[in-house]
Amino acid sequence: MNIWESIRMALDSIWAHKLRSILTMLGIVIGVSSVIIIVGIGQGGKEQLTESVTGSGNSITIVPKFDENEMYIPDESVQYFTPADLEGLKRIPEIKEVVYSSMQSGSIQNKDKTVEGAMVFGVNSNRAFDTYGAIVDKGTLFTDADYQSGGNGIIISQNVAEDLFEDEEPVGKILRVHAQPLQVIGVLQKPTGLQGMFDFPNAYIPAPTWQNIFGSLDVSQIDVQVESAEQIQVAGESAISLLNDNHSGQQEYEVQNFESFTEMISKVTDIMTLVIGSIGSISLLVGGIGVMNIMLVSVTERTREIGIRKSLGATRRNILMQFLIESVTLTSIGGAMGILLGAFVIYTIRLLGIFPASVSIWVAIGGVLFSMLFGVVFGILPANKASKLHPIDCLRYD
Repeated sequence: MNIWESIRMALDSIWAHKLRSILTMLGIVIGVSSVIIIVGIGQGGKEQLTESVTGSGNSITIVPKFDENEMYIPDESVQYFTPADLEGLKRIPEIKEVVYSSMQSGSIQNKDKTVEGAMVFGVNSNRAFDTYGAIVDKGTLFTDADYQSGGNGIIISQNVAEDLFEDEEPVGKILRVHAQPLQVIGVLQKPTGLQGMFDFPNAYIPAPTWQNIFGSLDVSQIDVQVESAEQIQVAGESAISLLNDNHSGQQEYEVQNFESFTEMISKVTDIMTLVIGSIGSISLLVGGIGVMNIMLVSVTERTREIGIRKSLGATRRNILMQFLIESVTLTSIGGAMGILLGAFVIYTIRLLGIFPASVSIWVAIGGVLFSMLFGVVFGILPANKASKLHPIDCLRYD
């Protein structure tokens, strides 16, 4: 009897006991789908966190250089970047645009309501919103005139709008930042998924307006945009050389190294995914035990069939392979159904925007292979038991 005939017999046996087979496969389906969903959410979350840190587009971030164990936190008493730095960067051929921002905590007030400790950013370009991953949900961005002359507009985050206006429409209303009246022209979209964990109250105003309110233009961060990704390294080296020359002996600069951030994000999310995925795998283990139990029952029910097959010349190997293939077929079908269920759940999550998630083809293939492995592991005992039965004892079994 060849392997294809064994598979056909296995499918016939599964079909003959449909309800029992479905209930047996249920543990495998739930186990595989839960692992697919957990790993998918973990991968999607890692991608979103990495993108939120590294940003998008052909840009590099330049920051003051600190020791390896120190994190860059702008010191309000230090002027890291000067107007001469900004002008010099603009003259570098590879640099298309210099996007800079200033930041300082402040109070935002609407009548008798106040948000303390909000981060107020002064920006010189709408490209800064891409750098910070901020998307305007209501209203508009600033115009070129706002950046040139210092408009009185302000764009606030969703949580600031909720705290200060509750059920009112914020666009068009007047706020005060350090007693300076500003008109709300836009409200940012509320961050979703893992980015929502870092949703702090903040607001954006044009750089000249920021300078008028806080009394100076202390640039905290510079991002330079280049035409193509191939120019990033040359532009970065030229920018660092210029800044180090301008601040010789006072401060050194470097291109923000995002590799350490992405490695840290990968480690954290991979560990979380592994731990939660291991918990989800428990149901897969329970499903495998269920398969073993049903296969043992099947061996008992088909004792006379085994005796007849052996008396007609079937070898121990034939009987072993028959029941082993039936076990693998049962778990493989369950694994395939689990992958389809997991992919459907992840697609629904992405469609509804609940959480970032993605399905890796390698994870799906791994799910099927693990299901087949479980079929072998948990099917070997029943198959071995069936193969050892003596044909005379089988024929006498009632």
